[in-house]
Amino acid sequence: MLVTVLGFQSPYPGPGGATPGYLVQTDHTTLLLDCGSGVLAKLGELLPIYELDALLLSHFHHDHVADVGVLQYGLMVHLREGDRSPDQPLPIYAPGQPAEKAAGLTYREATRLVPVDEKSQVTVGDVQISFLRTDHGDGDPCYAMRLEAGGKTLVYGADSGPNTMWDPFARQADLFICEGTFLERYKPAEPHGHLTVRQAAQVAESLACRSLLITHLWPAYTEEEVRAEADVYRTGTCHIARFGLQIRL
Repeated sequence: MLVTVLGFQSPYPGPGGATPGYLVQTDHTTLLLDCGSGVLAKLGELLPIYELDALLLSHFHHDHVADVGVLQYGLMVHLREGDRSPDQPLPIYAPGQPAEKAAGLTYREATRLVPVDEKSQVTVGDVQISFLRTDHGDGDPCYAMRLEAGGKTLVYGADSGPNTMWDPFARQADLFICEGTFLERYKPAEPHGHLTVRQAAQVAESLACRSLLITHLWPAYTEEEVRAEADVYRTGTCHIARFGLQIRL
């Protein structure tokens, strides 16, 4: 698997930036994990949107789905141009709730919703995908994703608070993409449905993950201060998200 960071900022993109979006490619399959603001422009630097095999959405918060509508519009244009068959709408795997938001993921011949939950087991091309509900949000579900292909395992943690039950879902993942929304100086007094950078590193270390990608970062954070707070992770390589970063598993 080849993982490319298209977007990682939150709650909004910095200048020329993008909120969460990750391209995952194998020899046979091309997937997009989340589709935040600015992600499609970053994706277009690598490949046309009509080459996607599926989009997987963790939840419906704006920073993770802001570009979905323009993706749908773009695919309609490519259908007209003959770049994609109208008999093969792009599947969007996403929570089925809230129902009114999920319903909008089916759009004409461009896209169709495939609802998922913690019991779902999905195969797209040569990638097997399972889901874990995380500690996040206001009651609506948010799902982490475990992708397995070619003997390698990628876990995308989506948004998650400290009460997420990661073991065994993410244990010894070859790459754990984990949010570090807060630096310690911004850590809320009460759990907030998000992790600090230090908490993300502690989770990855406790799970013996072989590598870690810390993401979901405020645009003003520097790589140096994020890395300094992730020093409790020592099992493998710690990556700090940046645009265009590629990690091959």
